[in-house]
Amino acid sequence: MRTLSSVCLISLLLVLLWGIHAAPASAQVQPEVTGNFSVGLPQGGFGDNVTRAGVGGTLMAGLRFQGTPALIGLDFGYMNYGIERRTEPFSRTIPDVTVNVRTTNDIILTHLLLRMQPEHGAVRPHVDGLFGFKYLFTSTRIEDRGSVDRDPIASSVNFDDFALSFGAGAGVDIRLAQPSPGSDGRPSVRGVYLNLGARYLFGEEAEYLRRGSIERTDGELQFDVRRSRTDLLTFGLGVTLQF
Repeated sequence: MRTLSSVCLISLLLVLLWGIHAAPASAQVQPEVTGNFSVGLPQGGFGDNVTRAGVGGTLMAGLRFQGTPALIGLDFGYMNYGIERRTEPFSRTIPDVTVNVRTTNDIILTHLLLRMQPEHGAVRPHVDGLFGFKYLFTSTRIEDRGSVDRDPIASSVNFDDFALSFGAGAGVDIRLAQPSPGSDGRPSVRGVYLNLGARYLFGEEAEYLRRGSIERTDGELQFDVRRSRTDLLTFGLGVTLQF
């Protein structure tokens, strides 16, 4: 599996170098930002252990080489795949004050992205190559029940692990608006697009917890740790801004 991930990284870098080499010497770079609401479906062994879909969002910030179909960027994502809530006494010596206790199972995704996509058009299909890592962690925090905002009192990461992640995706940008030029003759935003996309992210093995994996007995914690590959199929809906 590590050999396959290395091959994917080398392939991504080679295509990236080709895109840079193919760009005209006078080519400029133009920033693009995409923000998406995302749903992730665990696959394979990960799906056997985690039956709930992950819900969260992604943010991609990239630079497009003008005159070429190549865009490079960094893609950050967050997904929650499990939540437990309960009410507990603040302590054994202060049982008359209660607090909210919330335990969450989360994933942070960070990837280098290479996107191939037409620079212009009302409808712009794209394909992506991604390489990075997944950070899986379970954390617990105590919240003040008397606060409207449920202010956190304390928090702790109970368990975490990393896994290399790589994959591919495809989607389409559909133009929603093309702003009019400003006073200097150039619009601050060149285009606003509806973004639709799907990705399959292969993940190497990692250890993680799921909802219900923590057993609490006489003040001691016992973890039901699961281990598997961390493959994830994601779907995104959001907005792309061209600057």
